Amino acid sequence: MPTVLLATDADWVFDEVDAALADDQTTVYRVRRGVDVIPAIRELQPDLVVLDLQIGNMGGMATCMAIRNEEGADRLPITAVLMLLDRAADVFLAHRADADGWLIKPLDAFRLRKAAEVLLDGYSYFEGVDADTDLRADVATVEA
Repeated sequence: MPTVLLATDADWVFDEVDAALADDQTTVYRVRRGVDVIPAIRELQPDLVVLDLQIGNMGGMATCMAIRNEEGADRLPITAVLMLLDRAADVFLAHRADADGWLIKPLDAFRLRKAAEVLLDGYSYFEGVDADTDLRADVATVEA
């Protein structure tokens, strides 16, 4: 049964993600601050972390980099991270933060489910890059 941790302070983002991903087999948990993500990962051990770009005092990019730092120091298990970007220009930052995948808002249930499935299967999912751009070796790329 997959567990998803969503970090957002925007209720509408939670509503979209919960409606798209939560079902009898998937539970979506929410934190409202980036600083709460790492403790929540330790407690919940989610299969997927979804980070909104704008999360109060610690945004999605900083949170993703903090997750990767903790994983690199063996203080967290390796966890798939999906970023929710505000615009295509944010792709560069998401790539630098080492996110496993990203979607560009506005969101919809089909794209959220597809990205989650791909990431849960152990692959990457990127929007807003050319299909020829090789960001990683194990890429499932879509064009926006």
